Amino acid sequence: MMKSFSPYSFVAGVMVGALFAGAWFLREPLAAMRSGSLPEEASRVPSAAQGSSAISVADQPAGDSVIVESVTVPPPGVWVAVREVIGGSLGNVLGAARVGGPRSQVVISLLRATEPGRAYAIELYRDDESGAFDPATFSVYVDFDTGARVVAYFTTVE
Repeated sequence: MMKSFSPYSFVAGVMVGALFAGAWFLREPLAAMRSGSLPEEASRVPSAAQGSSAISVADQPAGDSVIVESVTVPPPGVWVAVREVIGGSLGNVLGAARVGGPRSQVVISLLRATEPGRAYAIELYRDDESGAFDPATFSVYVDFDTGARVVAYFTTVE
């Protein structure tokens, strides 16, 4: 028979359960990071958003800008960011452009040029309408059909 209920024990139990659930769901991405392999999406030619038709990008020459074939999100739009892929994980943001709704042939100028033979990703972010892109405070755009963040991988050629 239980003498008393302790809210501290309950909270501790929930935290331990969340820790185990997080470890369970993150085991595959962590294994890919340890092995240094790129995700399957980054090795496909041409790459496209996984489970989403919100963005489309093809492999392209290395350079000072990236061309996104299409962005099909409703107004008020999103920020389209180019990110490095390092060891299977998304790295630095190299450039971003605001898109107010469905568009094709979106050119994104980069702060640093892409390099030949490397993997990169296009990731969408929600716009807080502050006028400036801030990946640290903006939330990623999520595909409402799949619940996954919208990311498309591509590689650069010479």
